[in-house]
Parts: sequence; structure tokens; C-alpha cells
Amino acid sequence: MARMPLGVMIGVGKVMDGALRGLGAAGFTTLQTSTPPAAYLSEPLLSELEGAIADSGFTVTSVAAVYAGESYANIEAVRRTVGLLPRATRFSRLDATKRTADFARALGAANVSSHIGYIPEDRSVPDYVNLVKTLQLVCNHLERNQQSFNLETGQETAEALKQFIADVDRLNLGVNFDPANMIMYGTGDPIEALEALAPWVRGVHCKDGIWPSAPGRIGEERRLGEGEVGLERFLAKLVAIGYTGPLTIEREVSGDQQMADFLYEKQLIDEVKGKLGIA
Repeated sequence: MARMPLGVMIGVGKVMDGALRGLGAAGFTTLQTSTPPAAYLSEPLLSELEGAIADSGFTVTSVAAVYAGESYANIEAVRRTVGLLPRATRFSRLDATKRTADFARALGAANVSSHIGYIPEDRSVPDYVNLVKTLQLVCNHLERNQQSFNLETGQETAEALKQFIADVDRLNLGVNFDPANMIMYGTGDPIEALEALAPWVRGVHCKDGIWPSAPGRIGEERRLGEGEVGLERFLAKLVAIGYTGPLTIEREVSGDQQMADFLYEKQLIDEVKGKLGIA
């Protein structure tokens, strides 16, 4: 694989609708997707999906575990509904994460990622202790699949995430670094966070955003180059920490606008890569 190849994050439905053909012609080569509709977890649709990806020439680098009932409307909704933290859904979502990992393995993906929910600040409370145990179970399952589980950044500071990784104590626990999320959740400068988390970074999202406008809100995602991340300094820091993996564009809009933004953002990334001498 080339140094820092370009990829996109799209759902299984778009893959099956042929989106990879145009993206491949534009020069994209890698793919992140997410937990699919249940029918794609088994035959015959799983084989049809595998065939569509194989025919496209794309490499699936990661699958994001997402869960029914999650809401990202505001900070309170995230705390209440997202990831593996909520007690009422923790065990069912643990099973769902394992199914997503097995699906990812079928697609040849070495990584699974997820927003696991707000990690409690107090390491002595039951929710923190049980979240650590849950992630250990996740990592144990992925280890049998020869996969890594990567924590999506944003809802915690880099230091809190480092401490959590140390407490889980599994070699296959890493980070999928999203610089925009650090800004949108107001948890710290993304470049400083990237420096702190460098040893664990196994994937990145190229995404932009702006800071929250008020307490309790989440900042807005923006097209790459139109937010406050700073693409050049982000890529330069990736070079500095020795990252060579894929640059995956995540754009949280839909339809034709998303595809148009993928192409626009690829051109922007290519220009900055050229400026930085990234082959």
C-alpha cells in the first residue's frame, strides 16, 4: 500500500450502489465502512458485498461499530445513548460489536473502531470499571480475529484516553484519530492531542469542524479546509509522528453533495501532500 493512501468512509448501501467505481477512478483506494444492515452479516448478501469490494480494487481498512438508538444531537444525548457506556444496552452492544468485528474480518479489515461513549472522569466509579472490563472483552475477541479495536477520538481529552488505554491494558487497543471531533466536542487542540496519542494511532479521519457555540452543544462539521483543524499542520504532524497509513475522508452529509465533497477534499489533500513532499 502506498504511503498515506486516500480513502473514504461510506455505508454498505453506497458500496452496493456502485459508488466505488467513480471513487476509484478519482484515485481513492481504501475504504472504511460501518456496521451494516443485519442481512449483510450472512449469506447471500455478505458474499455479494465481498464481490463488489473485490471488483472495485479497494482495500477495507476498518469497520466502525455503530449501534441502534444512538443520538449525537447534543452532549447530553451523547452521554445518555452513545457507545458501550450506557448500562441498559451495554451487553447487547458488546455482542453487536463482536458481530461487527466478524463482519470486518470477512471483508479483510484489520481494524474495528467505535465511539464507546463518554469515559467517566472518576476511575473508581462502577461505570468506569465496567467499561474497562467491556473493552477487555472486545479486545479479547478481536485478538482471536487478529484485529485491533480503535477508539474514536473527541469525547475525551488525549490524557484521559491515554489513561483509559493503559487501564484496559490490551496491545490491540488503539486510536482512530479524528481531529475535527477534538474541536467539535471542545476537548483540546487536535495537533497537541495527536502528539500525545501518537503511539496508538492506527487510523485517521480527514475531517474539519468548528468549536461549540455554547456549553452542552457539539460544534459543527465543515468541509475540509473550511473549519479550524488546519489541514497542512495536521498532515505535517502525521509525518512527524511517522504515520504512513490511510487518510480516510469522513464527510457527514449525504447524497450527491457527499460525493462531490469527497472529490473536492481529495484535491485539497493531494495539494497539501505535494507541498509536504508526501509521495
